[in-house]
Amino acid sequence: MSNPLTTDPLPHKTSGALDSWGSRKLQEHHLSRSAIVYVRQSSPHQVREHVESAVRQYALVEQAVQLGWARAQVEVIDEDQGQSGRTAENRLGFQRLLAEVSLDHVGIVLGIEMSRLARSNKDWHQLIELCAIFRTLLADQDGLYDPTDYNDRLLLGLKGTMSEAELHILKGRMHQAVLSKAKRGELYILPPVGYLKLPNGGFALDPDEQAQSVMQLIFDEFDRLGSIRRVLLYLQEHDIQLPFRPHSGPNMGELEWRRAKASVIDRVLTHPLYAGVYRYGHRQTDPRLKKAGRAESGRRVVKPEQYHALIPGRCPAYITLDRYERNQRRIRENRTRPDTKGPPREGPALLGGIVFCGRCGRRMTPHYSGVKTQFRYVCSTGKADCDLPLCQNLSGQVLDDLVVEKILQALEPAALELSLLAADDLEQERQRLDKHWQQRLERGRYESDRAQRRYQAVEPENRLVARELERQWETTLHELRDLEQQHARFRQAHSATLSNEERELVRALAENLPAVWKSPTTSSGDRQRIIRLLVERVVITMHGSTEQVDVSLHWSGGFNSQHELIRPVARYEQLADYNRLLARVEDLGNQGLTAREVAERLNQEGFRPAQRADKFYKWTVSQLFAKLRRVRPSTQRASLLARLEKHEWYLSDLAAKLEMPKVTLATWAKRGWVHVIGRLTGYSGRLVCWADADELDRLRRLRQIKFGWWAPPPASLTTPKTPLVVPSSDSH
Repeated sequence: MSNPLTTDPLPHKTSGALDSWGSRKLQEHHLSRSAIVYVRQSSPHQVREHVESAVRQYALVEQAVQLGWARAQVEVIDEDQGQSGRTAENRLGFQRLLAEVSLDHVGIVLGIEMSRLARSNKDWHQLIELCAIFRTLLADQDGLYDPTDYNDRLLLGLKGTMSEAELHILKGRMHQAVLSKAKRGELYILPPVGYLKLPNGGFALDPDEQAQSVMQLIFDEFDRLGSIRRVLLYLQEHDIQLPFRPHSGPNMGELEWRRAKASVIDRVLTHPLYAGVYRYGHRQTDPRLKKAGRAESGRRVVKPEQYHALIPGRCPAYITLDRYERNQRRIRENRTRPDTKGPPREGPALLGGIVFCGRCGRRMTPHYSGVKTQFRYVCSTGKADCDLPLCQNLSGQVLDDLVVEKILQALEPAALELSLLAADDLEQERQRLDKHWQQRLERGRYESDRAQRRYQAVEPENRLVARELERQWETTLHELRDLEQQHARFRQAHSATLSNEERELVRALAENLPAVWKSPTTSSGDRQRIIRLLVERVVITMHGSTEQVDVSLHWSGGFNSQHELIRPVARYEQLADYNRLLARVEDLGNQGLTAREVAERLNQEGFRPAQRADKFYKWTVSQLFAKLRRVRPSTQRASLLARLEKHEWYLSDLAAKLEMPKVTLATWAKRGWVHVIGRLTGYSGRLVCWADADELDRLRRLRQIKFGWWAPPPASLTTPKTPLVVPSSDSH
């Protein structure tokens, strides 16, 4: 791009210098290549206001012609107008200049001053190096420079250093001026949602009554619902939009209503301005995080003590500072981290986030099985962090049942008060929604009346304008009619006040808390929120691997209560009174009682079975007899045992000898890991196995190792020993 201006920007003394030194530096090979005039101003404001600077830079075309270049050889690069020279990023003109020099197309580069080319030593010295390699001259208002000459190169280096230092000084002055104004609490940039900027520069609450009402509704619903997402769902469910005032564009400053977004609600609930606190510098630039080509990259949120300014009570507020700090604690607790409770979930585990291990003090987490209704509370943090074994884990349902029982007992005396509070809260919520609808209707009527007045004010003869204003009036009337219909449907479903029947229903439900708690309409998230309001934490301590568990409930307000819990265990060996149970079973068996009679006697004496059984049954007693290898005497059993040879075992007896489940041993037999002689006929087809002392030792070692599809067991432990004499299955 060329400029016809012929103003000479270089002093006359420079022309004299070119007469004496230019003849030595300016050679024919320079004139045979093109001359580039580089034009740049640092900001769009300078481009608009500092026109004289651009005139002087474009006039360098005439200076190149005076030095001997033909006008057709002179090229102007001005793509970087409005770009800062502190970096070469996003400066396409400077990058094109480097490319042209590298291609040996340029004989001289002209600029009004070297700071126009670059204010970074890195970019400046890169240009000098390329110009030295390809013997390209540089020229400014002070003279002509040859980068291959030591003196000129030294002078160019000093000019680049001074240019960068000048930028640093200018930036430092402006930055300190900004910080000084911010520390006084007088630097206001863009107002957030619910605020507008005053002509004197400060912030004020949005004067629109509906805008203030919606902002207050966000804080009220967060107090009630407890999470940002639930507030968002509430606003979307009731079609409540948020007020916005655009900062640019044709509608700048005009109030608009837009659909609620989680990011906007998060900013409203976390910005201290809504509590009247002036804040500046909460996001600062870290040079280590900067990314090339992204001017806004590298910014990170810093701690409050690192803010440039944090002044309470400086701005108008929607909420108090105590309420704001309480909201921040709640938001932090909602984050899914090992050291926080996390938000209430919709899963059946009601104590997630507030259960702690009594051994190591870590937070326990709910782990679900394939069936979503079955879960356990597991202390697995140590295993994840230090590769330690699981500390504690127990069935989640029995713990939840205990805590719920204690909570319902605590709430029962306050049922009447709870019913009154619930009724008042429900009525207040309906009144807030009704007020919002009234404000929407009022705004709709105003827009309709405004469109009507505009239509009536136009001259009837001006039909070009009248038709458009009439269409706008009809549109506002249709929108008002839709709003009135929606409001009528809302009032039909939700009256502004509770009727006597509704209040009696609320009272009846509050007096029957267990029914409300178990109702399908009560979600797991609602139950979790109620528990968290009453209980700060639940600490459990298991007695070894037994069924006995100590539970400590830390109630809100500082009171602690201690409870005992009996959990289901997988094996009878885990029972605390296992030895006494076996002794009692053996004693009752010796008395000749049947398995059913033994079960009834154990239930009467207060013994508890393993797993999830509520009492002893015939089959559970039979399992205990198998563990004792004591079966009620019978002639059939004796005859069967007499038919076995040496080292022969029934599968169930061999499993009891190895102290392993019968099902697992049967699976090994199917895989060929156990030597099966045959099947005993005449008694339910029992399998008969052969195992001497060596085989018993091999099976025990196989039982002790861990294996699976990822790591199969060694063949030495899965290959059974062949007996010297193998009886035929027919002999049995």
